[in-house]
Amino acid sequence: MLEIIINKEPNKKSIMLVENGILVEKHEEHHDRQRLEGNIYCGKVQNVLEGMQSAFIDIGDKRNTFIRLKDLLPKEDEAKNNEKYKLPNCKINELIKQDMKILVQVKRDGTEKKGARVSTHINLSGRFIVFMPNSDFITVSQKIEDENEKKRLIDIVKTILPENTGAIVRTSSEGMSKENIETDLEELIKKWKNIKKQYDEHKLNGPKLLYDNKALLRRTLIDVVDRNLNKVIVNDLKTYKDVSEILKSMNMMDSIKLDLKENEDLLNMYSLREQLEKIENRKNWLKCGGFITIDKTEALTAIDVNTGKYTGSKDLEHTVFKVNKEATIEIAKQLRLRDIGGIIIIDYIDMHDDENKNKIVEILTKELKKDRTKSQILGFTKLNLLEMTRKNMCNNDDF
Repeated sequence: MLEIIINKEPNKKSIMLVENGILVEKHEEHHDRQRLEGNIYCGKVQNVLEGMQSAFIDIGDKRNTFIRLKDLLPKEDEAKNNEKYKLPNCKINELIKQDMKILVQVKRDGTEKKGARVSTHINLSGRFIVFMPNSDFITVSQKIEDENEKKRLIDIVKTILPENTGAIVRTSSEGMSKENIETDLEELIKKWKNIKKQYDEHKLNGPKLLYDNKALLRRTLIDVVDRNLNKVIVNDLKTYKDVSEILKSMNMMDSIKLDLKENEDLLNMYSLREQLEKIENRKNWLKCGGFITIDKTEALTAIDVNTGKYTGSKDLEHTVFKVNKEATIEIAKQLRLRDIGGIIIIDYIDMHDDENKNKIVEILTKELKKDRTKSQILGFTKLNLLEMTRKNMCNNDDF
């Protein structure tokens, strides 16, 4: 049974995905650090940095946001263009000027040291489709492998998509009826028209929020609703109304039970408090007696695998492989639980057999398929370190 449990506390809100009582994902929204991902604003250009080919945009937040030249130019179809994207020979001050009004969407939240990153590449996510009003191509999720199904889905989208707009056909659309897909896309187009109307009416004034995406809550519900989600449990009336609104927009109110346990501490369910405490640990023990350590730095995340108390019963290679295998399953689980993104380096215990290394890569690939976001395994280096990357959930576009 798959459930979403949303627990509101005085200082934060936790959104947890629980499968048969086991916590598999946890995301937090802190009240003093508002999430902006997915929000759409009428922004005002503050400074144009010609040497950096970038600019600062005032969206009415405490800190100016940041935009790059790439995010001002037409979006490329990355699914077809495998070559590294090269920027055209133009300068950012040819595209925007100081005090200019600009329609932007937040793509990545800011940190204590950096402001949020914004783009003119607008994405509106639905249950089956991501509508891209400023792009002119259609692409299908790479997880849909059947070529006939890809063609069917593209043909459906083409009949409704307005001229000079684009779409991403999401994994959840596979096997869905034409009517369901059309309804989803039509709602997104209607939403875009309303945003554009607000922008046109307001752009002579200062910065303004035009569309509150409720990014974390909306993305979690949209991504999980077609994965046999049974129930959503919340302890706050406002969150209950937000969830209800999102489920109604997807016509899922009759399929998913929404339960309000107002002012209750939901962390007492399924021993969630104890499960959450384990996520904070640097060291995670494996059933065999080995352990892994997880260290995050600004540049990357380093994961180290150790034999610990496990000594094995056969030869050294067998002992090492058993620990590495168990560690691989735990690593995939922890990456998802902690939503670790960026560059990840795994220091496995040295294996001399190349076949065992290949098996480890196969196991990791299989376990990462349970994840909702994209990851890429680059393989073992000459130093026997495994390199991989993973996208944070908030930055996953479901290509």
